[in-house]
Amino acid sequence: MSFALITQASRADDKKAIRAAVADALSDSAVTRLIVEPRVAERIAPTLAEEADTFLDQVVAALMTSERLDVEVAYVSAEATAATRRYRLPHGPAARELAENGTASPVPLIRDDAATVVLGSARHLGAEGAKLHGESYVDSERLFDGEVRSILIEPTLEAPGLRAQVERFLLPGKWFAGRAVQTGGTNIVVEREGVVNERVLKRSTFYRHVTDLLLVRP
Repeated sequence: MSFALITQASRADDKKAIRAAVADALSDSAVTRLIVEPRVAERIAPTLAEEADTFLDQVVAALMTSERLDVEVAYVSAEATAATRRYRLPHGPAARELAENGTASPVPLIRDDAATVVLGSARHLGAEGAKLHGESYVDSERLFDGEVRSILIEPTLEAPGLRAQVERFLLPGKWFAGRAVQTGGTNIVVEREGVVNERVLKRSTFYRHVTDLLLVRP
């Protein structure tokens, strides 16, 4: 096995730079594993974790769009993040040990209709702090119809691939598992890994990609 290290040399959402780094690493035909190691500036912990997961998302998205999901991915995060918790991954020195010596296994890969990957979590929200107005389905099961605070979406380790719930201030809604969650409405904005894209949409879908991710896990 031969691996290449992908480290963060620019913003975590700099798609062009990350795609170039991935393409350069894979120009060596012997490389079968990418070790993704975010190196972000010191900030408050939540921002650091979210930026690290965003960087991982962008690397995996570059593999997906270039049809190179045959390449294994290992994640070396300095601290716990939503993605490390989701996939039960270590962080710090233990993550480096696993990345170099561990075994990859397939896990469902969740993307949206903008070809953006999510390995931590995502939300459908209402624009400008308003309630989300519309309706949402997980496969054929309806999550809501009307107004809600937000919809939380998370990848799962096993099929069908994702789960979603209506978020409320007091009691969270029931989790619904499926292959896809689709929200339609008048004021949708999408949050990925804690970062909100302010563009207002009428529809947004997250769904399981046709090819799984080969992720190095304990």
